Formats: sequence, C-alpha cells, structure tokens
Amino acid sequence: MSASIKYAYLKGQTWLYRRHYPKDVALVVGQSVLKQSLKTGDPATARVRAAELNAIFERTVGQARSAAEDFQSATLGNASNLSWAEPSLDAIATLRATLEASGGVRFETKTRKAIPPVMSLGREYLNRRSNELRASGFKSVRYSVGLFLSKYGSGPITGLTRVQGKEFLGLVAQLSPIIGKSERTRGLGLDQLVRWSGHGRVTITPRTQRRIWSQVNHFIDWCVYEGQLEVNPFRSVRFDPKVRPAPYAVPTDQEVMQLLRRNDPVLQPVLLTCLLTGMRAGEAVGLLRRDLVNKGNLGWFIHVRPNEVRLLKTDAAERLVPMHSGLAEVFDKLPADGPLFPELTVDLVTKRFTRLRRLVELDRLAGEPMDVLVNDTLIAHGEVVVVNDKFGIRLTDVISAAERIKKLR
Repeated sequence: MSASIKYAYLKGQTWLYRRHYPKDVALVVGQSVLKQSLKTGDPATARVRAAELNAIFERTVGQARSAAEDFQSATLGNASNLSWAEPSLDAIATLRATLEASGGVRFETKTRKAIPPVMSLGREYLNRRSNELRASGFKSVRYSVGLFLSKYGSGPITGLTRVQGKEFLGLVAQLSPIIGKSERTRGLGLDQLVRWSGHGRVTITPRTQRRIWSQVNHFIDWCVYEGQLEVNPFRSVRFDPKVRPAPYAVPTDQEVMQLLRRNDPVLQPVLLTCLLTGMRAGEAVGLLRRDLVNKGNLGWFIHVRPNEVRLLKTDAAERLVPMHSGLAEVFDKLPADGPLFPELTVDLVTKRFTRLRRLVELDRLAGEPMDVLVNDTLIAHGEVVVVNDKFGIRLTDVISAAERIKKLR
C-alpha cells in the first residue's frame, strides 16, 4: 500500500507539496497556492519536509490575516460603504508594505521568463537522461528525441501544438527500417530521412513507431514537470490503437533441433545455456565461473546477478536457476575462471543466431528487411519479395566499395 501524506503526492519518483491559500490570504500574498518539490522519493523524508512547509504555510496565513485585520480596523471608520471588501490596488500595496516591514512575508514582482526553444530543452533533457539510463536505453531515447528536435527544435516550447504531434507521427510512420544501418543516413534530420525512405516501400514496424512516440511524449512531460509547459499538447494525440505489432517469430521444436544439429562452434554453448535455463542472451554471455553455485543435496544452480561484465534488465531479474544436467559437460569445456563466454557479446550472438536461422529456413515474411552478406561481409540492404510463390530479395541500398573497405579495417 502506498504512503499517504496530507498536501503531498507522489509524481514519478519524487514527492511534491501543494496547498491552496484561503482566498483572503491569496489576495494579500499574491499567489493562490504554495507548491514545492520535496526533492525525495522516500515517504519518511517527504513527511518531515511536508510538515516544515505546513508550518511555513500556517505562519504565512496568520501573519497575512493579522496585518489585514489591523489595516481594516484603522480604515473601517472612514469607509462610507463596503468597498473595503474589494480592496483597491493602493490598499493591497499598503498591506504588502506592512507585511514586508514586519519581515513576515516577502513579495517579489513576477518577471516574464524568456521562453526557451525546444532544442535547448531537448539538450538539457538528453544530458539528464544520459546519467539515468544505461547506454543501450539512452541510445534509443537519443534517437527518438533527436528526430523530434531536428524537425521542431528551432521553435519555442510553448509553440508546440496537437497539430505538430499528429504531423510528427505521420512522418515517423514513413521511415525505412534500414535508416539506422546505412552510412548515408547519419546526421540527417527527420525530413531528410523521410525523403530518403521514399526509395523503398517498407517502413518501420508499429512497435518501433509506438516506442518513438512514447519517448518523445516523455520528453514533453518532462518539460511540463520543469514548468516550461502547462500541459502536454500531444497527450490528446493517440497512436492508432487498432494497429497491433506482429508477434516475434518463435522457433518451432523442429527448428530448434535443426539449429542444434548444425553445432555452431561459437554459438552452440550459449545457445544450449539459453535453451535449458530460459535466460536472455545478455544474461548468458555475462555469466562468470563463480556464478555456478553448488547447493549440496539440491545440486548446482546458476546465480543470475549483476557483475563486472554486465548488469541486469531489472532488479527483479536476479535469481537462482537450477542447472540442467545437460549443461554440466558444456560448462566443463568453458574457462575455469572469469567469464564463461569471454569472446561473446549480445550483438555477436544475436547476429550469428540470425544468420544460423536463415540457413535452416527462410522464414521471413514478404516485405521485411534483410541484410545481404558475402563471406560475412555486408554488401547491401534489401527486402524480401514473393514472385510466383517464390522468395526473392529486392535490393534497396547497396553498400559502396569505400564503406565496405572501412568495415574491413
């Protein structure tokens, strides 16, 4: 059950304080509400800080009303009507001067803040997120927000509208899935990428579109939290709920047996580890010899935990996995100390598994992107097509000779 603190509420990971002044006091102090970030996510600390703000609030109310009563008693005898119920600007100025002289409340003239451009806020947001996210997660956020900034970064943050949100969604839906793989697309803005993507008929999946839209909305929500916007104008723009991302292609039992029969010298040990434990590729390649734990009569276990090789996706991912008897022989052939798979990375495992699966069966659907490799060297990007019930590849981007030479160095 979540903690409850009077006049405070939890937003994200931070407690915020908000308490409205009575109308008569608000007229004197020049603001309707006392609001302040408690700058903590801990309920106990937040409760103490909220109590301190409550004391300040009560003291301000008492001083404001005391000064108002003194002023009223001094001026009521000269009033011929009830005009004091709606004080003039001169009366309010006198009250403020009285309060400031007593040292109880200070009044500051509000000055209009300069409206920052979207680009400067975007850079500040990305700088903060770089310290909060892991490298892989930040790379995704930087790409999504970067697309948005390239299109709308020059305008003021308050100039963003629902129309621009719909426009951005429409442009993102036209992007090619290979823009991140081609050297020619690096450094291009959203408009340029859309024009470049016009060369192919395949676009990024609805899943990717939804991710980009969600990450951009998080940036705009942050602008609201920082007080740069009153509301997020994109919240009323809905990603088409009827679009459902295609499910991941799960290998059949027959495909798994065919993959194992190929006995890939690099992939086979980690492939068996994942199949017999249910671990992710990143969890498997980050295993250390000391993660193999003997529990006596219970047998051997694999302790999946953060270490110097890799972190885990979430804190809840740490666990003990019973070791399958078939893995004992596999692990006996691996290094006796340190990482069990010192030469492997998640990227290498993913790419090698993809190539291995293609050798077993071409199971990609028509229209999906595909890399064309010769002797493990990328020479072109293409898309799968079906002609007279036969599979083929239409090349959409041929890697130049200069780019291929760079990759060989």
